[in-house]
Amino acid sequence: MTSEGAMTGGPRLYSDLAGWFHLLTAPHEYREEAEYSIERILEAASGPVHTVLELGSGGGNNALHMKRRFEMTLSDLSAEMLEVSRGINPELRHIQGDMRSLRVDGPKFDAVFVHDAVGYLTTEDDIRAMAATAAHHCRPGGAVLVQPDHVRELFTPPYTEHGGHDGPDGSGLRYLMWCTDPDPSDSTYLADFAYLLRHPDGTVSVEHDRHVLGIFPESTWVSALQEAGFDVIALTCPWERRIFAGTRRGG
Repeated sequence: MTSEGAMTGGPRLYSDLAGWFHLLTAPHEYREEAEYSIERILEAASGPVHTVLELGSGGGNNALHMKRRFEMTLSDLSAEMLEVSRGINPELRHIQGDMRSLRVDGPKFDAVFVHDAVGYLTTEDDIRAMAATAAHHCRPGGAVLVQPDHVRELFTPPYTEHGGHDGPDGSGLRYLMWCTDPDPSDSTYLADFAYLLRHPDGTVSVEHDRHVLGIFPESTWVSALQEAGFDVIALTCPWERRIFAGTRRGG
C-alpha cells in the first residue's frame, strides 16, 4: 500500500501515522511481487532497462527489491512517506510530487512503474492525468507497468483483511481493514482501517483511518494509457489482480 491517498483528504497512515507504516506492511513481504514486476517491465520494454521512475512510491517497499536490478527514482505526494522510504532506501533519489502532474527534469526513463498508490485516483480524469505523466517521463520503446488493487469487473465488496507486525523496539501494530462500496454507481469505494498500536513503553492505543479509493473498469485503464501513447495489454498477475503493461510508442 502506498500513499497518493493524501490527495483525497489524507489517510492518516500517510501523515501523522506514517511512522507506523512498515509495521502495517513490511518491506520483506514485497520481494516476490517486486520480482514479478521486474519481469513484466523487462518484457514490455524495447531495449535495455536501466532507469525506472516509480509514481506513488510510498514507504519504498517495492524499490527496496527493485533497486537491485534498476536505478530507481521515487516520487510520492506525501513528504512523510518519502521520509519513511529514505529510511530503507537512503541512496535513492526521492521527489515529492503528485502522479497526476509531476514533471521531472532530465533524461527520459526506461520505464515508469505505478503500484497500488494508483488506487487513490478517483476520477477518469485522474487516470488520464497519471497516464500522461507516465508517457511524459518514458522514452520511446520504454515500459509502463500499472498495478491497481482492483478493477470493477473483479471487485466484490464487502470484504475484510487483517495483519500487522512487531518492531525491534517493542512496538507493534495490528490492523483490521473493512472495504465497502456504499454507492456502486460511482467510481469510489471505502477502506476503513482500525489500528491497534502498541507503543515501545507497552501502552496501547486504537486509531481509525478512512481511505477513499477509486474503482474503474479495465477499459478505463487501457484507454487512458493508449491515449497517452502506450501500446497496452492487460494481464492477470499471480495474485489474481488485473494489471496493465505497455510500451511507449515511437521506439
